Amino acid sequence: MPGHINTYDLAVAWTWPPDESFVGLLIRAAEEAGVRVLVVDRSAVNAVTEDLLAGRTRVLWFFDRASDEDESFLSMSRFLAGRSTGGGHDATLFINHPDRVHHAADKATMHLEFLAKGLRVPFTRILPPYAEHRDLNIDPADLEALGCPFIIKPANTTGGGIGVVMGAMTPGDILTHRRSHPHDKYLVQETIRPAYFSENRGWFRVFHVFDEEILCWWDDQTHVYEEVTGDEERWFALDELRVMTRSIAGICRLNFFSTEIAVTASGTFVAVDYVNETCDMRLQSRHPDGVPDAVVGRIVRRFISVVAGFQSHSSVQKS
Repeated sequence: MPGHINTYDLAVAWTWPPDESFVGLLIRAAEEAGVRVLVVDRSAVNAVTEDLLAGRTRVLWFFDRASDEDESFLSMSRFLAGRSTGGGHDATLFINHPDRVHHAADKATMHLEFLAKGLRVPFTRILPPYAEHRDLNIDPADLEALGCPFIIKPANTTGGGIGVVMGAMTPGDILTHRRSHPHDKYLVQETIRPAYFSENRGWFRVFHVFDEEILCWWDDQTHVYEEVTGDEERWFALDELRVMTRSIAGICRLNFFSTEIAVTASGTFVAVDYVNETCDMRLQSRHPDGVPDAVVGRIVRRFISVVAGFQSHSSVQKS
């Protein structure tokens, strides 16, 4: 049995260099709130994993931004995930549990679940992996409904826009691009054209952070953010962005994600990119297409507030 146990309120696993500023903000906010943070990067992951397995270290909350791209973090994530389902006073809570992340990352699954809950989504045809069905004939009626140009995207291999084709025109384009990720399902979607609100395109990225929503204008062409002000939300009647995002949170059951919603000229709110389960937290002050610094600050403060105020598992995360 271990002797002294080091207990941390929050462990943050990260690998992506642009995350350094975000992690630094988390550390500073935690220190100010008296929250003990364990930062786990590639240089520390093996030692931390050994301490967790040996019972020398205990973690109350885990924020995993590493195991999806670096297998050396998987043992730690799996161990803590196992503890999260066991109950008891020493169980670990996840900002986003890996099982839920895996479920939410599949755009084909999310599309069907959004439809089932009555959310508006683009006209879409879901195609099986090329490796399973090489020759597929697209119904002419579906092609007509898709219009031109249309969008082709893999269901799972889309982080940072990987594999997404925005200007597809023909069935041949579908066949060609399905070969790029032959073991993944594909979504073929109509192109949604947003309305304009003054000088802004009606395309939004909404962050869900536990029980809060943060609304941002997000230009789908330039990828530049701007936080929606309270006056803009009221003037343009954008409350539906919050309503839809709360519905999406109920579907994916993640504590932290973003979603893209467009508003068409007819005033229809359409979920256009379903769940971004690993949010890009680059600061706008350092990257022109980054998240506004004030928004990142709000997200950080909300994380630390939840961790600092933690009293029971069921208060913020239901199993």
